Amino acid sequence: MPITKSAKKALRQNKKRRLRNLKTTKKFKEAIRQYKKAIEAKNLEEAKRLLPLIYKNLDKAAKINIIKRNKASRLKSRFSKKLNAKRLFV
Repeated sequence: MPITKSAKKALRQNKKRRLRNLKTTKKFKEAIRQYKKAIEAKNLEEAKRLLPLIYKNLDKAAKINIIKRNKASRLKSRFSKKLNAKRLFV
């Protein structure tokens, strides 16, 4: 356990930040999970609706450095490619 006043404050800050980071991570991972299910089920309307939500959550996570900017861009690109590929074959 922390002893000094500043160490106690740092611990409080770390706990708050960890919870915020976990919440943000869960948001974009859940959106991705739903998107993948929709793609597998060939429910393109649902996937199309979820894509902006994924973009929003990934951008927010990248903004506060939960994931790197390039990873967010790479994931967004892959998800849009996946949707476009499914559209062509349906």
